[in-house]
Amino acid sequence: MTSSQPIRFAAVGLDHAHIFGQVAGLIAAGATFAGMATDDPAAAVAGTMRERYPDVPVIEDPDELIAQDGIDLIVTAAVPDRRGPIAVAALRAGKDVMADKPGCVTLEQLEEVEKAVGQSGRFWSVTFSERFEVPCVLKAGELVREGRIGTVVQTLGIGPHRIGDRGHLAGGGGRPDWFYDKARYGGILTDIASHQIDQFLWFTGARTAEVVTSSVGNFANPDEPGLQDFGELLLRSGNAQGYIRVDWYTPDGLPTWGDGRLTVLGTEGYIELRKYVDIAGRDGGNHLFLVDKDGTHYIDCSEVPVTYYADVLRDVRDRTTTAAPQEHTFETMRLALTAQQNATVRGAAR
Repeated sequence: MTSSQPIRFAAVGLDHAHIFGQVAGLIAAGATFAGMATDDPAAAVAGTMRERYPDVPVIEDPDELIAQDGIDLIVTAAVPDRRGPIAVAALRAGKDVMADKPGCVTLEQLEEVEKAVGQSGRFWSVTFSERFEVPCVLKAGELVREGRIGTVVQTLGIGPHRIGDRGHLAGGGGRPDWFYDKARYGGILTDIASHQIDQFLWFTGARTAEVVTSSVGNFANPDEPGLQDFGELLLRSGNAQGYIRVDWYTPDGLPTWGDGRLTVLGTEGYIELRKYVDIAGRDGGNHLFLVDKDGTHYIDCSEVPVTYYADVLRDVRDRTTTAAPQEHTFETMRLALTAQQNATVRGAAR
């Protein structure tokens, strides 16, 4: 592949609205959208994709599209339990893979992905969008690496979400049936908390960590026992700890889907991120607050560039993993799956 040739990608699995951002990000970075296929063509997200990209070929059989010559990268936002198998098939077909999070839903699926990566020489990138697509998180990483808060000893990440209603709304306001089936979405820690685990490893510089404790529960939706609406876990690495809380309790009064926050504690200061909203404060998102030896500081990060999609395309071309080191992605999912598997179950969850 020469530097002048556009990278061609296909979308296989159009079940979650995150596919909109993945596809738009790749196109904006210069890739060519060459085809799409999905297990459920009637799903609302799939219909919206066809409307947005009417000139992109729609292939009925996902396996046919995965095997098609001339495709460099497969991107998927399938139902979570299908993401691992799609990735394995694509890797074995000689394609790199970008999967929505969670990249897989069991440790067995993760093992299969790792094996396929090793055998194919291709990479598997999971789109941890709460870091890759959030400018204030990227800015915080710059500040940490500049030494502004000393050595990071803890991260505290919360990931609240709005549940919405049952339904098949492409915009994310409704939830399809698989959202309430733990075997299909993987559980709340596998699904949502993988974001915060990724950030813990990245901010602390840890290559590996252990799950000290974890729990999940269903406290507000007893009529949906397959849904876990609350989860928490504690991580520990050689030099840092991380606490994570995720939930589906965002009230209708909040003007966005969740008040995602992250606090990064260092030996010489700390950073607090209000990613999507500063309640009763400044408009918009991407608010960064820094406290160090010189005082308190506020940084508006809304203009900080995000580079994930361009980095992925460069990785396809140069056979690198600059967007996210492969072992980092494996470890993030290993920790999420382990926390989920070993979690104490409370409330109506099952």
